[in-house]
Amino acid sequence: MKNLFILLAFLFVVQTTNAQLFKKEKITYDANQGRGTTDFKFLRWGYFLGFNNYDFNFDYKQDARDIYVQRSAGFNVGLIGNLRVNSFIDLRLEPGLLITTRNLFYSSSHFDGITFKDSDLTREVKSTYIHIPLLVKISTKRVNNFKPFIVGGISTALNLSSNEDNPDDNSNGKFRTTKNSLFYELGFGIDFYLYNFKFTPSIRGLFGIGDELIRDEDPNSPWTSNISSMKTRGVFINFTFQ
Repeated sequence: MKNLFILLAFLFVVQTTNAQLFKKEKITYDANQGRGTTDFKFLRWGYFLGFNNYDFNFDYKQDARDIYVQRSAGFNVGLIGNLRVNSFIDLRLEPGLLITTRNLFYSSSHFDGITFKDSDLTREVKSTYIHIPLLVKISTKRVNNFKPFIVGGISTALNLSSNEDNPDDNSNGKFRTTKNSLFYELGFGIDFYLYNFKFTPSIRGLFGIGDELIRDEDPNSPWTSNISSMKTRGVFINFTFQ
């Protein structure tokens, strides 16, 4: 339902602003009416809505059948603080709330010699992130009412659903991950200049830097013993309004 809402909102914006985007007249700031582009401001604020798709990248100690990760679309919402360095470079802080779910599927080969139930072969990993990226945005020269850019930087996230402090582990059905994580991010997008705001669709990849797995108490656990590292990777599609 929430994904449908975002899609409908996006289609509404596209429909109502189509004439502004593709007209030949360059939209500039009108001080009398207080509308138009605000690129000249040292600090600008805004918000974003969007989707995410998270995955895990596993490295193993010994060759074994991969753990299959079933991904699903998640939801992003947050605020933007933009600091203008010059006409082509901006520093950007984008604190937000990101919600996603990943399902892990183990092969019976992971339980070689161990009695298991069907429920032992799957683990649901729900994540609710307080995500804080610090990004550098590098833009091209503005062409009429369009301005493409690339963006990159580092981020940290607090996973409110990590189970890191939970004394139960996979033997009790609890898959645990670290509460705090670090990432680097790369992406691109296009600024569209409208009369009343600037609309920006963008796509960005996220890549975990450190191991995020909390291992089970049993050193021979079929769920965690063969995992050398587990790192998040993901893709965001955000729609920004400034």
